[in-house]
Amino acid sequence: MMLKKTLKFISETLKVVIISLVVILPVRYFLFQPFYVMGASMEPSFFDREYLIIDEISYRFNAPERGDVVIFRYPENQREFFIKRIVGLPEEGVEIRNGSIYVYNSDHQNGFMLPEPYLGTDISTAGDTDGIIRLKADEYYVLGDNRDFSLDSREFGPVKSDLIKGRAFFRGWPLKRVDVLRTPDYGIN
Repeated sequence: MMLKKTLKFISETLKVVIISLVVILPVRYFLFQPFYVMGASMEPSFFDREYLIIDEISYRFNAPERGDVVIFRYPENQREFFIKRIVGLPEEGVEIRNGSIYVYNSDHQNGFMLPEPYLGTDISTAGDTDGIIRLKADEYYVLGDNRDFSLDSREFGPVKSDLIKGRAFFRGWPLKRVDVLRTPDYGIN
C-alpha cells in the first residue's frame, strides 16, 4: 500500500513538472525574457541592477517604433546584449546637432527636432554627428538616455533589425519602481 502511494505521488509530481515545462519553456524562450540592466547608459529611465521583462513576440507582428527601449545583440560582439532607445527608423536620416536629435523622413524632409522628455534635466546630450546619418531599410539608430555614458549608434553605427531581440515592457525590480513600460508619444510621425 505504501509503495502504491509513493508511486502515485511520483507519477503526479512528474505530470506537474512536465505540464509546467510545456507551458513555461515556450513562454520563457519565445515570448518573454528577463533582462538585467548593467551600467548607467539608460539613466534616468533605467538604473544599474534593475530587472526587466522583455517582450519578444511583438516585433514578430509589428515593427519597432521610435521611442521603444529595445534589447539587441551588440553588432561588434553578438554574444553581448545592449539596452537602448530607438530614435531613428529605417530609411530615415538622423543628425545630432548641439545636443539635440533631428530626424529626416518623407513627412519631414527638412527634419524635426525630436522631443526627449525622458532625458531629465541633468543629463548631457553630448556627441554630435558629422552630418546626417542615413539609415537603410533594415536599420535603426539607437541611443542611450545617458548620452555621456552610453556606447550606442554614435560609436558602432545603426543596428540591423535582425539583431533586435525585443522591447522592454515591464520593470520588476526594484519594487518601488515596478512599472509597465510605455513608448513615449512624440506627437509626430
